[in-house]
Amino acid sequence: MPVPEIDIDEFARRREQGAPVIDVREPDEYQEAHVPGATLIPLASVPDRLGDVPAAGDVLVICKTGARSLRAAEFLTAKGISATNVAGGTMAWIDSGRPIAEGDEPG
Repeated sequence: MPVPEIDIDEFARRREQGAPVIDVREPDEYQEAHVPGATLIPLASVPDRLGDVPAAGDVLVICKTGARSLRAAEFLTAKGISATNVAGGTMAWIDSGRPIAEGDEPG
């Protein structure tokens, strides 16, 4: 199922406006560096953690470069959740010079 995809600048704008961010990478990747405020739900856990994904409004889904988040966004969309993939992922966020958080907490 096709899902919308946005670049890192649009992602930053929507995030600043309060859109929820789901990071679908593995815990060690998330701990190393993640977008501040992103909630970790590893890709393999997404089906079991649907209740942790906001059902109202658009959810921004991010991974390292955009491949895993695309799969997660497709799954969420099929479940009736409005999900948008972040092209370039966390690497694009870091490359743009924006701040990162580290550790287990969303930051």
